[in-house]
Amino acid sequence: MGFNKVTDTILYVGVNDHQVDLFEGQYDVPNGMAYNSYVIKDEKTAVMDTTDAHFTQEWLDNVAAALDGAKPDYLVVQHMEPDHSASIEKFLAVYPEAVVVGNAKTFAMMEQFFGAGIAPNRLVVKNGETLSLGSRELTFVFAPMVHWPEVMVTYDAKDKVLFSADGFGKFGALDAEEGWACEARRYYFGIVGKYGPQVQMLLKKAATLDIQIICPLHGPVLSENLGYYLDLYNTWSSYGVESDGVMIAYTSVYGNTKKAAQLLADKLKAKGCPKVVFTDLARDDMAEAVEDAFRYGKLVLATTTYNADIFPFMRTFIEHLVERNYQNRTIGLIENGTWAATAAKVMKGMFEKSKNITWLNTTVTVKSAMTAENEAQLDAMADELI
Repeated sequence: MGFNKVTDTILYVGVNDHQVDLFEGQYDVPNGMAYNSYVIKDEKTAVMDTTDAHFTQEWLDNVAAALDGAKPDYLVVQHMEPDHSASIEKFLAVYPEAVVVGNAKTFAMMEQFFGAGIAPNRLVVKNGETLSLGSRELTFVFAPMVHWPEVMVTYDAKDKVLFSADGFGKFGALDAEEGWACEARRYYFGIVGKYGPQVQMLLKKAATLDIQIICPLHGPVLSENLGYYLDLYNTWSSYGVESDGVMIAYTSVYGNTKKAAQLLADKLKAKGCPKVVFTDLARDDMAEAVEDAFRYGKLVLATTTYNADIFPFMRTFIEHLVERNYQNRTIGLIENGTWAATAAKVMKGMFEKSKNITWLNTTVTVKSAMTAENEAQLDAMADELI
C-alpha cells in the first residue's frame, strides 16, 4: 500500500485486514478491518502506533516508504491493545535508536507483552505534557478507559490534528466502500459502550482544542463535517436517543411468541410509528441488535419462560445491554409460558441496576398461544409506545 498523505507532513501508513473474520473473536467484520498508523515528518520524525502482528512486514514497508531513507526519532504508543502494539518489538529491531513514547501504564503493559528488556530508549510522559518535533509540538492527553486504562490521545497544534486512538473508530477496511455511522455505532457500543462517562470526559477535553482532522486507529481519517461525528459520539456516550423508533427483540421456540411480537410491530406501523426494528435474537447478529437497542429510545423484549428462566439468547442480549450501562430508555415486556410464566419478572429483574428505565404499564402474558385478550393488550402496548 505504501503511504497516503493526511497533510503535507503527516502520512498514513496503516494496513487493511481482509483475513480476519471475527474482530476480537466476537464481532463479524464482513468488510475487514483497518489498523491505522501515521508518520509525522518534522525536524524530528514520529511514528504513531504500530499494527497487528499479521501485518508487521507490510506496515514496516509502509513506514520505510514514508520515511524515504530517514530514521524515525520517536514511536508514540497511544494504546497497547495488540492490534496496535504487536509490532513494537520488530519495529525496534529495525530502528533500535528510536525513543518509545508512552505513559507509565503503557510501559507496564509493554513489559507484560514483550518482557522487561523492551524499549530501553523510552520517554515516559504525563497527562498534558508535550513533545517538540521542531516546528510543532505534540500534546498528550490521557483518556483512561477509552477503552483501556493506558490510553492517551495526541494533539498536533500545527496541523490541528487529533490522533484519537480507538475513539471515532469503526469496523471495515479502508478499501471497502460503506457508510461511516452504522459500523462506527456497532464498533462503539460493542467495544467502548460501557465507558460512556470516560468518553464524555475526553469529548470535554477535545472541545478545548482546535481540531480540523481526526486520525483514529480504525476507520477513515475524518476531515469534513467534524460536528456530525462529534455530535454522534456525544449522543452515544451520554446514552441519549439517536433515532425515533421502537426496537422489538424476540426469541420464539414454536412461533407463538414471534406471532405476538409481529402483531405488535404491525400495530405500531399502522399507528404511524416512524421506525420499527424487528430482531430475532437467535438468528440475527447480536452486535447489530445491541447497536439498535442503544440507537432507539424504546425497546420491547419478547421471550418464553425457559427452564424456569428465559430463553438463552434473550438472557445474553440483556446481559450485553446491562454490561454496557443501558439507560434512559422505555421498555415493554411480552412473555410466553404454558405453565408458571416468569419471563417478564426475570427480564425486569435483570435491569435492576440500570438507570432511568421507564417500564410500560402494559405487560403481555401469552399462555401457549395468543388470545383475543392478548391482542387487546398488544393494542394497548402499541398506544403506550406511540
